Amino acid sequence: MTVVITAFERSPDGGKGLARDTRVRWALEEAGQTYEVRLVSFSAMKQPAHLRLHPFGQIPTYEEGDLTLFETGAIVLHLAQRHAGLLPSDANARARAISWMFAALNTVEPPILDLTIAKFQEGDKPWANERLPLVEDRIRHRLVQLSARLGDAAWLDGAFSAGDLMMVSVLLRLRPSGILDEFPGLFAYVARGEARPAYQRAFAAQWAINAAKPEAG
Repeated sequence: MTVVITAFERSPDGGKGLARDTRVRWALEEAGQTYEVRLVSFSAMKQPAHLRLHPFGQIPTYEEGDLTLFETGAIVLHLAQRHAGLLPSDANARARAISWMFAALNTVEPPILDLTIAKFQEGDKPWANERLPLVEDRIRHRLVQLSARLGDAAWLDGAFSAGDLMMVSVLLRLRPSGILDEFPGLFAYVARGEARPAYQRAFAAQWAINAAKPEAG
């Protein structure tokens, strides 16, 4: 069955790999699965046709036969459980890899997303200058903990897994802030993820869509 995912018709980041469809593309590439992409505009994302796929009007969505999924964690986990290359064969190692997937989305990503909100949605508030350092400190606290756990290892738990895929994808969001530069071990960890051929193919696919469309104005 043909896999179809949705992606931004025009990604807010200009195709730099921060949109969440990149995570799903990467997982599909790691698993060696072909897929098609249906591009949707911001207005189309709020229409009934798309809301039937994603009740919150976001991207990406995943369609395979009569199966429709939303939320990148659920999609990547589905792919990892069905195809080789994203989860270890050992049962305990698989469980640990899945734990890292949840940690990336539930523990590490929330303060990083809060930084985006603080800068771009709340930056004009009278209390913004006081709040921003607090948000940044919460991120640094998590990165100190993550860095300590990673240590000198290449990946979080043995070989590369879906846990690393999700964690690298989350940490990539920090690059524009400069905070990631303060943690050389994590910076190198992210670079290893980006260097994987599957990631390179996923990034190139998203970049090609956005590079082909010049900025409006």
